Amino acid sequence: MKSTRRLWIAFTLVILASFTVLIYYGVDLYHKAPPVPAQVKTTAGKVLFTRQDIKDGQNVWQSIGGQEIGTVWGHGSYVAPDWTADWLHRESLYMLEKLSQQQFGASYSNILPDQQTQLQKQLQMEIRKNTYDDNSGDITISPLRAEAFEAVSRHYKGLFTTDQTLDSLRNAYSIQQNTIKDAARMQQMNAFFFWAAWACVTNRPGSEITYTNNWPPDEIIGNKPTNSLILWTGFSVIVLLAGIGILAFYHAASKEDPGEPVELPQKDPLLSITATPSMRATLKYFWIVTILIVVQIIMGIVTAHYGVEGNGFYGLSLANILPYNVSRTWHVQLGIFWIATSWLATGLYMAPAVSGHEPKYQKLGVNFLFISLLIIVGGSIAGEWLGIMQKLGLIENFWFGHQGYEYVDLGRFWQIFLFIGLWLWLALMYRALAPALRKKTADRNLLILFLIASAAIALFYGAGLMWGRQTNLALAEYWRWWVVHLWVEGFFEVFATVVSAFLFVRMGLLQVRTATLSVIFSTIIFLAGGILGTFHHLYFSGTPTAILALGATFSALEVVPLVLIGFEAYHNYQLSKSTSWVKAYKWPIYCFISVAFWNFLGAGIFGFVINPPIALYYMQGLNTTPLHGHAALFGVYGMLGIGLMLFVLKGLYSRYVWKDRLIGFAFWSINIGLLLMLVLSLLPVGVLQTIASVDHGMWYARSAEFMQQPLLQFFRWLRVIGDTVFALGALALTVFVIGLRTGLSVDKSKVDIS
Repeated sequence: MKSTRRLWIAFTLVILASFTVLIYYGVDLYHKAPPVPAQVKTTAGKVLFTRQDIKDGQNVWQSIGGQEIGTVWGHGSYVAPDWTADWLHRESLYMLEKLSQQQFGASYSNILPDQQTQLQKQLQMEIRKNTYDDNSGDITISPLRAEAFEAVSRHYKGLFTTDQTLDSLRNAYSIQQNTIKDAARMQQMNAFFFWAAWACVTNRPGSEITYTNNWPPDEIIGNKPTNSLILWTGFSVIVLLAGIGILAFYHAASKEDPGEPVELPQKDPLLSITATPSMRATLKYFWIVTILIVVQIIMGIVTAHYGVEGNGFYGLSLANILPYNVSRTWHVQLGIFWIATSWLATGLYMAPAVSGHEPKYQKLGVNFLFISLLIIVGGSIAGEWLGIMQKLGLIENFWFGHQGYEYVDLGRFWQIFLFIGLWLWLALMYRALAPALRKKTADRNLLILFLIASAAIALFYGAGLMWGRQTNLALAEYWRWWVVHLWVEGFFEVFATVVSAFLFVRMGLLQVRTATLSVIFSTIIFLAGGILGTFHHLYFSGTPTAILALGATFSALEVVPLVLIGFEAYHNYQLSKSTSWVKAYKWPIYCFISVAFWNFLGAGIFGFVINPPIALYYMQGLNTTPLHGHAALFGVYGMLGIGLMLFVLKGLYSRYVWKDRLIGFAFWSINIGLLLMLVLSLLPVGVLQTIASVDHGMWYARSAEFMQQPLLQFFRWLRVIGDTVFALGALALTVFVIGLRTGLSVDKSKVDIS
């Protein structure tokens, strides 16, 4: 078909052009990343620390959880402060106090406003000047700044060790006492924090803008939004409106051609599919999925509660064995594991069902992959606990413990193991699909896209192997977002879209041609914004201004296809009522409708609220980020994983009628609970933090002084309502899945012969 060929050409061009730009600016970042100095020394020649101290300090920070205990450059968790913003503010206040005593003989807080402004300009002239020497590789600072370094280092040492005067602050940050047990490690981590903060306040060579584009906001140090932030925010809004207009016009025009009428089958076509041994072997994957959902939610409850009770859990000293940085690591990691497991298992089930071919030893491969996934899950979470509890050396921690990067926390050994597992999964998929691919059937284009998406899932996880143990943080962040954005938010989405289309085609509810054109077009639209939209995560991560411009433009395009998501939801709702036998698939289809809702709200509205440069400048690292994250990750990908699981389970238990009460309760409780969690807690806390960030700076919006106010505590306690409703729904889902095996969830007196 000519139209299909054109779409494939467009798909290829989008992929090639987008990755060319993505890689080009990755190389540019390699040359322009904040330099790690050979030494940091004073003008008098005193060496404070070396490059190796900074690199080892980065590893120490990673070993205690890294981005799972506060943030650096705005990326990470949200109970403890952003260490770069906190360090800079403490350092600047120390220097201002010293200057005030020297020049005015009074405390900085007691001098006149004009005198304060005079000292601030003096401070900014010193700390914003780039003293990095390209020839020697050294950074030179004044004795006063070196004194400030020692003062802030003492504060951090007391905070992360055993200073009893900081117990209340440590509790507010949910940091366990003696988090770092070695004095040398503590000094190294202070060196890393200084360097990360130095990049935030030091102007790039030949520029009046810092390495992090003047982030974090703090007027004392002269960090204010740049003109480019405002310019590209405005441009992104224009791009969004133009994209919406074009897509709306295309959608309206395409509706003029209704296509071929769909003649709905009188009986369920999926009932004719006989489950092969490998298809039946996927059942245990879904048992593990339900177990991991429950464990992940328990970890989420513990993690959220630490935000209101510090290191306690309803009076229990749980943090001694399960500190915040462990529970949050497991909460994030298990979420990715169970969602990915559900999708991988769906692929293993669908491949033989689509092709009608069961390759030799396919069941053995499915079982071997299952065992491998269990080892990866168990081994990685054990290693993360050992790393955070400081029971591993820095090298051993990198390989088997905690890498410290959110969403890719697991040690490098477990990463490689999972990467190999994904290629094994791809091989199993290809073996089953190969006979169907060789036939020139009507659904061949869908099969090809299905295989491309599967290959991309295996390939792009490999981006997580592109950084080393001591890679510059700016470069590590660049590759990390390849995994988080391209792997999770990109090609998993394509894979899920194709699988959903296959299901509806096999059920006779969509014509192959209609589904093929729709899926390829949707993929082009999504990837056109989605690939380069990766840059919106990197505005303030030591990247050049060009990345800010590209990120603003293409992240706006990511939202464009979501404005028509209501049509998708309504279409799926119509399908759920099209014939009597389709009602048996009500809850899997309702999950797809839920995905459409959360795509619009979580990825669309909550995503675009924080993505424009000027918005993210004040919001990066606030509760507006988990607001978007929970709605998009669980609401979209989690509900999609549950929907796909229910479709497969319906196929494996196709002869019996499901009891709707339990699964209906689970569906509504999960969705209502998630919505309550967002609107009662994360949204108001995020809004109040944003106001504080605009008025005072990022350091204040994340400080214990602000976050421990009664109003903020009230909103965080309100999360219990949503969490409870959500947890009850997840437990009901687990009971339902188990009940399919025991008979609790099916009506054995009725046999589905439709």
